Amino acid sequence: MNTFFIEFRDPLFSIIIFFALVFIITFFSYWWGRYKRKEDYRHLDTFLKQFRSLPSQKELKGLITKGELPEKSWLLLAHSYYKSGDYEKSIEIYNEMLKVGDKSNYKETMFLLGRTYFRAGFLERAKNIFLEILKNNPRTPQALTYLLLVYEYMKDYNSALEVLDSLDELKKDILSDSAYIKSLAIINDIHMPINSKIENLLDIYKHTYQLTYLVYEYLFRVNPKVAWGNFNSANANLLTDVLWRLKKEDLDLDIIRQNGYLSELYTARGDVDFATKSSIFEFDVLINLKKECCASLNFEYICNNCKQVYPFGFSRCSNCHSINTQSIESILSKNYQRDFSEENNSFQ
Repeated sequence: MNTFFIEFRDPLFSIIIFFALVFIITFFSYWWGRYKRKEDYRHLDTFLKQFRSLPSQKELKGLITKGELPEKSWLLLAHSYYKSGDYEKSIEIYNEMLKVGDKSNYKETMFLLGRTYFRAGFLERAKNIFLEILKNNPRTPQALTYLLLVYEYMKDYNSALEVLDSLDELKKDILSDSAYIKSLAIINDIHMPINSKIENLLDIYKHTYQLTYLVYEYLFRVNPKVAWGNFNSANANLLTDVLWRLKKEDLDLDIIRQNGYLSELYTARGDVDFATKSSIFEFDVLINLKKECCASLNFEYICNNCKQVYPFGFSRCSNCHSINTQSIESILSKNYQRDFSEENNSFQ
């Protein structure tokens, strides 16, 4: 009997059995893991299929009421739609959560709904939502801030200033917002004479030294002579695009000659010959070309706070809503206006 089972006492046989068991366990663990991952993906696909097309209001209410997902998951789902720009789905989820959701999250959901209405451009609805929040919770700075933005977009500047008073009572810094709203109110006042607008804007600027772009873009547009008379050459780089687009007859050559940046800018444009080179690459290229090529400058505008890039100038970033965070980047481009002029002359 012992001779029959001798091979079971062989150490080599035991090692073979051990590695065979390890292989079997590893093999089954691997395939079990693959099976579970496939099942998880299948459940996830089944869940996401419900949202690839917008469910009806009744279907959405049923999904939320069933409680298969916690409210936090619905909030995350609505936020993902908000971030991707699918505001309609986000709004529907928030609305249904307000009807059937947990009342402990009611204020938060109301705020998120109001913010989504604002981003989607439904300003009147957003205003009503934020007013409803403030009616029950007047000391809510987030709602006040968005209500301020709503009034600003609606050009209801008097109401916006009232909101700023409330934020001031909550010890929030309102200096930039106050100067900005007052400046917008002046610029958009159709009954105020231009001279009065200029005087009031300069008064705000001299008291705050903010909103350089907003104030001087307006001044150079309506009265370049007054703009040059109050111009601080140290801020020239903040107004590169405005200065570049000025008409030649509106230039003040005495001020330009005395400032290195302006001399390089207008030499690059071809109006004067005050500079032979520039430390700014785009200016230096145009100075060396000396009108021998149809080149010009275009501009892009970057928010220094959120790094969002825009094709147009701004004083308040439409993404993060910060004020005075714009920087201007010059970009070499083809001068299509000169090209077009030369083509027209060739037919004469």
